[in-house]
Amino acid sequence: MSDMSDVSFEPVHASDIQSAQARISSIIDPTPLQYCPRLSEETGYSVYLKREDLQDVRSYKIRGAYYAISNLSDAQRTAGIVAASAGNHAQGVAYACRTMGIPGKIFVPSKTPKQKRDRIAVHGGDMVELVVTGANFDEASAAARADAEARGATSIEPFDARDTVIGQGTIAAEILSQLTALGKNLDTVVVPVGGGGLLAGVASYLADMAPRTAIVGVEPSGAASLHAALENDGPVTLPEVDTFVDGAAVKRIGAVNFHIIEANKGRLHTVAADEGAVATEMLDLYQSEGIIAEPAGALSVAGLRELNLPAGSTVACIISGGNNDVLRYAEIMERSLVHRGLKHYFIVNFPQEPGQLLSFLTEILGPEDDITLFEYLKRNNRETGAALVGLELGNAGEFDSLLERMAQSRIDCRHIAPGTPEYEYLVST
Repeated sequence: MSDMSDVSFEPVHASDIQSAQARISSIIDPTPLQYCPRLSEETGYSVYLKREDLQDVRSYKIRGAYYAISNLSDAQRTAGIVAASAGNHAQGVAYACRTMGIPGKIFVPSKTPKQKRDRIAVHGGDMVELVVTGANFDEASAAARADAEARGATSIEPFDARDTVIGQGTIAAEILSQLTALGKNLDTVVVPVGGGGLLAGVASYLADMAPRTAIVGVEPSGAASLHAALENDGPVTLPEVDTFVDGAAVKRIGAVNFHIIEANKGRLHTVAADEGAVATEMLDLYQSEGIIAEPAGALSVAGLRELNLPAGSTVACIISGGNNDVLRYAEIMERSLVHRGLKHYFIVNFPQEPGQLLSFLTEILGPEDDITLFEYLKRNNRETGAALVGLELGNAGEFDSLLERMAQSRIDCRHIAPGTPEYEYLVST
């Protein structure tokens, strides 16, 4: 069990969030709540998408950042602010710094996509200094805290602070208001989870204003810090995280946020979404709805697939951000294909005889299968030549038939399963 005795908590109520909404409304316009015919038909629910990707900084993070900075004293503004972020919080902070004329220094990890770094510079202008440091958010955060302490600057937390939670909670206020205007009640809201600030804000508002609404928190499978905290009765630090869902790749859930989430866990359900499923939903959102969602932005839709709700339920999925670098689409396609069972890798040992590659093509591969990778590995002996072969199947249902043909062949083929050390070494590097 984690010790949270050194953390002080002050509850967040709907009235706090309503006050924040009034404070930021002159700068931050409400985002659309759009009905999604495709997802509604596929799930049997009435699905609405809360389009936070349409914010000026393409992420909901501007809400908490702007509200927290707006509460600073004149002395704190003069001393400047520091923030750490995987990218989206940084853009909100940068926007607020330029808008309010406050000097800021922002730390982001090296894995932050170039697109996000470029946008931070655009939003911050000459009011913000950008520092790229650390392999992940937690290392960047440690550097930011050290800098703030050394210079007497104020840290603007990306998720683990009451003002940040209050600002993020304004999303829930908008969703309820927008559905009420349509004559509907919110049955379930699906919320992406990284550090937990958004979930804590949504839960706080709904606890007062819509206590019957169910709340689903969706984490990436490779960074499920909330699940770990709930299992251990308090925040714990994950030994490692998969950084693909960079906006939610947090090793440790916020302590303030966990306190709020735990108080609401009777109405809260958590699910983990495979990173490949997230990639698939990103592509579907783009191809079907024209929505450019970043990985964290597609988390809620990926989690929607894991739910078993009454038919016709009114569900709101928060599309939390749209800061996705186009250079990542090769990786996104790859993860989606692997997740859907269309992409597979094998180590193939070809006997050193003429025509063996031709036999592989004609006797093993199906008519709709393609070779996407062929790379000879270092030979172990003079009798065989090993190659790493990537195959894209025309139909995932043909995989078992492919394995049967491989088993019957003189050519030795060994499948490299995702998640194994071999896969990570040979394929992911």
